[in-house]
Amino acid sequence: MLSGGTATHLWRDREGCGTIPFGYTTVERQDAGAPSCIGNVLWLVLAGWWLALAHIVTGIAMCLTIIGIPFGIANFKLIPISLFPLGRDIVRTDQPFASR
Repeated sequence: MLSGGTATHLWRDREGCGTIPFGYTTVERQDAGAPSCIGNVLWLVLAGWWLALAHIVTGIAMCLTIIGIPFGIANFKLIPISLFPLGRDIVRTDQPFASR
């Protein structure tokens, strides 16, 4: 299970998963407060909107081929995370909620 921590902690504890969108989902952290909200607003203004736009463009491009459809769908699933990444936990899809 993945929970909280730094980006280094997240990538170190991936448990061998190939890519994050497959087999994992995100849930909102209950203890995320005002700093996460302020950070998300700053992220959206500075970097999130163009990153989301890139996911939209590459998702559409990948969906043009049969082989690329799953990867295009994975790109579309990454749009909310690219817009508001702070205050979320990455969990396996068989775990609906992050345990503490």
